Amino acid sequence: MNIQIFGTKKCFDTQKAIRYFKERRIKFQFVDMIEKGLSKGEFNSVKQAVGGLDNLIDQNCKDQNALSLISYMVDKDEKVLENQQVIKTPIVRNGRQATVGYQPEVWESWE
Repeated sequence: MNIQIFGTKKCFDTQKAIRYFKERRIKFQFVDMIEKGLSKGEFNSVKQAVGGLDNLIDQNCKDQNALSLISYMVDKDEKVLENQQVIKTPIVRNGRQATVGYQPEVWESWE
């Protein structure tokens, strides 16, 4: 398994995901989305794995202005990449598979 966890250090669900993999002694790479964020290739891969952009966007994010702007854009992907604070966290990747949010029942099937 090649696990990557994308999230923020202050996100409670991201902390739970990190704890989940640590408790099972599964190696993972943590990527802080505030410092680094998703590349365009990673974004497209995750978007495809989770079933589209709508499943990636957090409707309850703190930046409602950016969320409103994105909802009226024609090219939403580009705007979401510029404003990654509207993406749900954590994003957990295992190769081509990915989940958004805290989903231990899915991660168990990866082991």
